[in-house]
Amino acid sequence: MSNESKSGGVGISTVVGIVFIILKCCGVLNWSWVWILSPFWIPIVLIIFLGIILAIRNALDKDW
Repeated sequence: MSNESKSGGVGISTVVGIVFIILKCCGVLNWSWVWILSPFWIPIVLIIFLGIILAIRNALDKDW
């Protein structure tokens, strides 16, 4: 018998994104689709931005 426990589930940004989509489709929100879908793309942009900053920092810290 395995003692491994798998955790997972839905994150807060996913819940907020789904709520925004439902509110947009019901006509409650009159926002652009860019902002309705922002809970999905903003975390990705932040991770990419952080990766670029860390790559630049790593490149500058190396002794050539």
